[in-house]
Amino acid sequence: MALHIEWRGNHQQLPEHKLLLIAFPGIGNIGKVAIETIRKLDSTTEVARLHPTGLPPLASLDDDGLLAPPHLSLNQTVNQDGTSILTLVGSAQPNEPSQQSGMATELMDFFREQDVHDLLVLAGMIDAPERKETFAVASSASHRIDLEQMGVDVRRDEPRSGAIGVTALLASMGPLYRMNSTCIITTTVGSSGDILASQRMIERIDDWFNLGLTLPKEGNEWLKKKLEAIAPTTTENLVGELTASHDAFYM
Repeated sequence: MALHIEWRGNHQQLPEHKLLLIAFPGIGNIGKVAIETIRKLDSTTEVARLHPTGLPPLASLDDDGLLAPPHLSLNQTVNQDGTSILTLVGSAQPNEPSQQSGMATELMDFFREQDVHDLLVLAGMIDAPERKETFAVASSASHRIDLEQMGVDVRRDEPRSGAIGVTALLASMGPLYRMNSTCIITTTVGSSGDILASQRMIERIDDWFNLGLTLPKEGNEWLKKKLEAIAPTTTENLVGELTASHDAFYM
């Protein structure tokens, strides 16, 4: 089955943009909350809703109070200087590994058709509380050199055990589609309430890629409430079932 595109407003294709930022629920929800914070603090409009195969069959009310099928929200955010970025966020990802691979392929095919050249996948990584770092992992040697020349903290030895999930696939598949795909990772204790980890991620991205974003203030109350709202309410270890025989971290 092909990816279904539901264009919003007057859009029929992706607008010009500097970067595409992508995040799904994962470790500490660091990347997802970072993108939702960016959308909150700068002018943002919904460009399209993407309906890939494999999403959990949960319809939900959208901001207009309408029942919407499961989808990924693709928005355009424009800062005060006019810099445009695109952000893609999903409320869930498929449970089956084969569906995750299929969804990643559908999305990358769409990005290629829309002439996306640079995408950043945002994720958290569990580590010791005293370690508060944000770094990048590239998917091609040539782009890694470019990132290093820009002053980006690029690592070659992390994550040591690799990564799995839709975001991990998107971050690594760029060279197959002639795109620059990079994973931006922020360490966290793993709590869904790690507000400052999401803030650090936004600050590093803004600094490295010169996006001119409106930055959240330390302890931003809206950010805190958002994290609390999406915190898991169950201790069921769904990821553990998938990764029982694999030591890679789930993104």
